[in-house]
Amino acid sequence: MPGVVAAMSKSTLNGDTLVRVTRGSLTESRHAGHLAVVDTHGRLVAALGNPELMTFARSSAKPLQAIPVVESGAARAFGLVPEELALMCASHNGEPAHIEAIERFLKKLGLGEAHLNCGPHYPYYEPAADRMKRLGDAPRTVHNNCSGKHSGMLALALRLGVTVQGYMAPEHPVQRRMLDAVSALSGVPADRIALGTDGCGVPVFGLPLASLARAFAVFGRPDGLVPETRAEACRTLAAAIRQAPFYLAGTGRFDTHLVEATGGRLVGKMGAEGVFAVTAPELGVALAVKIADGAQRALYPTVVEALRQLDWLTAAELERLREFHKPAVRNWAGDIVGAITPEFELLREV
Repeated sequence: MPGVVAAMSKSTLNGDTLVRVTRGSLTESRHAGHLAVVDTHGRLVAALGNPELMTFARSSAKPLQAIPVVESGAARAFGLVPEELALMCASHNGEPAHIEAIERFLKKLGLGEAHLNCGPHYPYYEPAADRMKRLGDAPRTVHNNCSGKHSGMLALALRLGVTVQGYMAPEHPVQRRMLDAVSALSGVPADRIALGTDGCGVPVFGLPLASLARAFAVFGRPDGLVPETRAEACRTLAAAIRQAPFYLAGTGRFDTHLVEATGGRLVGKMGAEGVFAVTAPELGVALAVKIADGAQRALYPTVVEALRQLDWLTAAELERLREFHKPAVRNWAGDIVGAITPEFELLREV
């Protein structure tokens, strides 16, 4: 990676300014961060900040964690449809359609909501959350944005013939299979992947940002890089997300809009604390982003601007993503009083 790295200063390695937030004529805030664009062989194509930054993938890892579920034959054995496969990769909104699909998923497994150990929270989708609060309904575990991932973990446990009890523990066979998949696609040995605990209680994976990008590049174009059963699992999951993008996130969410705007040519997944990874399967490359301070408001402007600079978006697609590219800052009356604007230039490998 000499071409890119040689162009980086010490300050850049600590994170470049990516996004400026203005109010009136003044710059009110700035957000720094890191980007890595990597091909399926791990070659750095473009970067900014520190592409080797160790960071937790958070929910960006969900499509990778879903691979063993399909690879094991569990998806076929339980008759999972694209909506349910997409939910395994999702941080869903908790809209009624999401909840109905999770309940159908669990019914296919012969299990119930009580088997989900992800914990409850109100739906991300505000109209659904507001309605529950008006009715005095407490949130349930199916409303958790990770309930699809956890349903997939239960499916894998059943397929492996192991207990569903303690399925979230790092030493459980389900979690070992998922760590193995992340290791295989990222190229990072399993014993060098840092493990933490995610918000939903399962292991979360810490690895270099460029390695997360490589994992997504392989996920999008796995042929010849992983065993055929694993490659087929990657293709199956990507196809499910393309077919049912609403179930990856939901109304108003960037993950869903990105798939819809590009006709599934790009597939991406957000993670908490300002993480995003997106694969461009036709090109055999992927982008990973980490916002240094974890600010969500800086994440999608950064991602869309990077995609624009990489020429991964057509003019029409960029227009469809405009609200995420340069969102307005509004006051409580809804008036535009400022802007959130990406301001960076990717460094290219030559």
